[in-house]
Amino acid sequence: MIMTGAAEQGERVRLADVAHEAGVSLATISKVLNGKPDVAPDTRQRVEALLAERGYRRRSASSSAQPELIELVFHELDRIWSMELIDGVESIAKEHGLSVVLTVTGDRHSPGIEWLDGVLRRRPAGVILVFSELAPALRERLRSRAIPFVIVDPAGDPSPDVPSVGSANWSGGLAATRHLIELGHRRIAAITGPDDMMCSLARLDGFRSAMNSVGLPIDPSFERFGDFHVEGGRRIAHELLSRPDRPTAIFAGSDLQALGTLEAARALGLRVPDDLSIVGYDDIPLCRWVSPRLTTVHQPLRQMGVEAARLVLAMGAGDADGSGPAARMDLATSLVVRDSSGPPPAA
Repeated sequence: MIMTGAAEQGERVRLADVAHEAGVSLATISKVLNGKPDVAPDTRQRVEALLAERGYRRRSASSSAQPELIELVFHELDRIWSMELIDGVESIAKEHGLSVVLTVTGDRHSPGIEWLDGVLRRRPAGVILVFSELAPALRERLRSRAIPFVIVDPAGDPSPDVPSVGSANWSGGLAATRHLIELGHRRIAAITGPDDMMCSLARLDGFRSAMNSVGLPIDPSFERFGDFHVEGGRRIAHELLSRPDRPTAIFAGSDLQALGTLEAARALGLRVPDDLSIVGYDDIPLCRWVSPRLTTVHQPLRQMGVEAARLVLAMGAGDADGSGPAARMDLATSLVVRDSSGPPPAA
């Protein structure tokens, strides 16, 4: 007589009950659990709802079927910015004999729902998502399959129950603006990112705090929301620098926007830093090679990838279903002074 363990027996009964209630076969339940594509959307949704209602959690994979990869998910791949994160994740993956697979899906807020079926089939050791949030339905499905996940969060403020790695955006904006104030600038503009991203707002709040701390007035027209890309920075900077009361310094919420600002200044015949000082944000490698070399706030992108990979693998080795307290890690930023910032021009 072959004895069946209590946990396995309970799982079989539970899935049989789900199949009966959903009016499908156990084979269909298996297809849903493993992310197979040949299940009707309404059937998949009905089964997923019942699994969630009953609190189903798949046990971790056995040692004979260890996952072989970490999945890193972006909404877009920027060759400069993304490579820093990828390099950090890959360094930890190699230490554990794992590969890294890259996926591009969704928008800057959350991955597309269609991505989930693929990741359930791949069953990675963990998923690292470069998004500001993860929808509750996606979280629940990953947890129910014992796939740990972490958000790398330079772009938002995830829910308290979502493990995440971020950076000190407010402190970065404060340090950048204080540097310009200490150089003697008074007409300082800020070009931050999209107005629906927490990091954009936090960097702008840091800018405002630095200005307010020394009693400098903030011209609302000197605060602009951009898109973190070169062209957006160039366009907004051109508008600001074409004014008769143009700013003598611009804090750009990303290095790419700072590069666009540098391009706009040159097009208008302004010298950096003699006529205009520029401070960026991120400290991508290109900052050290442009002319003038860019003063910027160092965001530890590579280390964020390292810490996210370490965290997701630790979750997989322990509390893989994410039922314990969510970890939140904010890494420090620091100002890197180079050649694009200096005293304001003489009146």
